[in-house]
Amino acid sequence: MSTEEISALLEAIPLPAVLIGQGERILGANRHTRGLLGEGIVGRHFITALRQPTVLDAIEACLSDHEPRKTRFLSSDGAQDTTFVVSCAFVETRLGSGVLVCFEDITHFEQAGQMRRDFVANVSHELRTPLTALLGFIETLRGPARNDPEAAERFLATMQTEAMRMERLVKDLLSLSRVESEERVRPTDRVDLAQVLTSVQQSLQPLADEAGVTLTFAGTDQPAPMPGDSDQLHQVFTNLLENAIKYGGAGTQVTVDLETVSHEPALRGPAVIARVRDTGPGIAEVHIPRLTERFYRVDSHRSREMGGTGLGLAIVKHIINRHRGRLRIDSTPGEGTQFTVIVPCDIRG
Repeated sequence: MSTEEISALLEAIPLPAVLIGQGERILGANRHTRGLLGEGIVGRHFITALRQPTVLDAIEACLSDHEPRKTRFLSSDGAQDTTFVVSCAFVETRLGSGVLVCFEDITHFEQAGQMRRDFVANVSHELRTPLTALLGFIETLRGPARNDPEAAERFLATMQTEAMRMERLVKDLLSLSRVESEERVRPTDRVDLAQVLTSVQQSLQPLADEAGVTLTFAGTDQPAPMPGDSDQLHQVFTNLLENAIKYGGAGTQVTVDLETVSHEPALRGPAVIARVRDTGPGIAEVHIPRLTERFYRVDSHRSREMGGTGLGLAIVKHIINRHRGRLRIDSTPGEGTQFTVIVPCDIRG
């Protein structure tokens, strides 16, 4: 087998692959490998191209005893760290024997595993606090406060608050799981987003009045037809408006305006655009890219005090993704925050 034949064979392999001869030099490498290890590696000693000790040991052992080996290769594509499973197998060619080394990218599996570990750790942390409080109050009620009605009433009220907090967390976890499972299934029902927003306004007006927040809607008097899931869209805007009301503070304004455009560049077609603006304290720019992460909070203590679970905006993001839409967040500290929801629509009504 000529050098050209080796190169042609390696090019047919859909993974990064190199062939290392008994002389410990690289006999061939496909384009995937050149993208991973760089150009001009053919003809070089493999140690100069593969510098990680575990990979070098696996290749040397395979050259020595002809037994297959597996190990890992860690790299970076400039944007993120990458992980490869390296498989070494002894082969015979007309140019001589050598080791075929293939690299399988398992970065996405590693990331998924890390996300699962982080998720379990976050859920455990979120549940541990109310559970610890409940256990402490139960112990107190069965001991020192056994015959103290006033203390018992106070402790029971706190226990109810903590139990409700756990209930909200479990409810949001179930909601997030359901939304994620449906994210790839695009909704087909026809929904009038103006009617959805009107319904949200009616349900949240008492909360706004109690908080001393002025709630204003514009554009909801005109139909805004679109394919969507009415319940999920109601959940999106309920979450965004509740956040604006709760975190804006007394004396602030929350404005919702709705418009339909014939062409939205982000969607390359007609769209419904809904903006939720508040005149609250705003959010520092450093937090904005992470707001839709699960359990991410700008102010953890304040969020928990107000009953937040840290999952609301993650749910919003997945619902908007399901509707093939976009979510934009703009905020200036001291001036307020605006959430913009852009979703495809049918301008023909």
